[in-house]
Amino acid sequence: MTEEINQNYPKAYQQINAATKASGFDMASDVLTCSLLKTLAASKPSGRFLEFGTGTGLSTSWILDGLDEDSTLTSIDNDPKFLGIAKDFLGNDNRLTLVDTDGAEWIEKNKDKKFNYIFADTWHGKYLLLDEAIAMLNNGGFYIIDDMLPQQNWPDGHQEKAIKLIKDLESRDDLHLTKQVWATGIVIGVKK
Repeated sequence: MTEEINQNYPKAYQQINAATKASGFDMASDVLTCSLLKTLAASKPSGRFLEFGTGTGLSTSWILDGLDEDSTLTSIDNDPKFLGIAKDFLGNDNRLTLVDTDGAEWIEKNKDKKFNYIFADTWHGKYLLLDEAIAMLNNGGFYIIDDMLPQQNWPDGHQEKAIKLIKDLESRDDLHLTKQVWATGIVIGVKK
């Protein structure tokens, strides 16, 4: 077994990837993480999915690839330049709602909604408003984060934030937790 991806990439992935590189966006989820996101998404038929941090839509395309026709994905980002790339290539998918807003504002306005799967790939729902995000999960729902191993693009002091986040997650009694030293460092929680 190798870490090679031996499955079809989403239809729009290569186009989004080229546009991502041209845009200068350097915080995209890696393909190993994306493959896992697709597989986990496929386990939640007729599910409600939430992604914090659309970026250019690379991970979004993989999540959508794992969804059935009765599932929905809401993806939040506050950078219209990068979100525009996702809209260009994924905006015609009627299962997807792309939202250009601040994550904190969105959580506050939607805190009563429930989801089967949350991929928190940005500050909100991960380093900020963690409790509120996890409260939005249905029992049995996935909480997924990546980039928990040191990354080249981390600013000074970020490693301490990542260590604190892991400790906070480990101390919770409402999640079954698995930490994976694989890809960029993935943590998967399942809501009890």
